[in-house]
Amino acid sequence: MKKLMLSAVVLGLLAGCAGQEVKDKAPVEDKTGGGVSTSGVEGQGLGADELHDPNNILSKRSVYFDFDKYDVKDEYKPLVEAHAKYLTGHQNTSTVLQGNADERGSREYNLALGQRRAEAVKKMMNVLGVQDGQIETVSFGEEKPKAECHDESCWSQNRRADIVYKGE
Repeated sequence: MKKLMLSAVVLGLLAGCAGQEVKDKAPVEDKTGGGVSTSGVEGQGLGADELHDPNNILSKRSVYFDFDKYDVKDEYKPLVEAHAKYLTGHQNTSTVLQGNADERGSREYNLALGQRRAEAVKKMMNVLGVQDGQIETVSFGEEKPKAECHDESCWSQNRRADIVYKGE
């Protein structure tokens, strides 16, 4: 029964997405200070250079979350969509989604929260057509901070899921 309900929900999500136009170029805020990028996935002939071009949305690799949350915010959906489009066009490419949390909360809680963040990004990519075999999820909890200070400016940088392509 649960499988039937889950299938119905997934089909509903896919049906809802089918009528929406997905833009190739969408602004994404760069939390590292690099500004807003409007570059998107331009075609199927992308290579590793596209993943590292600072003018391309694919060079942005972090999805940031609010405190104690694991839902992908609207401002990061174009980023996840661009990476999903890249992965569906490159079936032999795979990625590891690394979930992270800030230092607040117990170690166990932060590991679980980091995993939920990575899984949220994975679920969105799956809905967009990326195969399960192309995505691995892992949680680092609070163990892999981007910023070391102990205030909101640092904590906001540490609440994230990083998209890391295998072989990089």
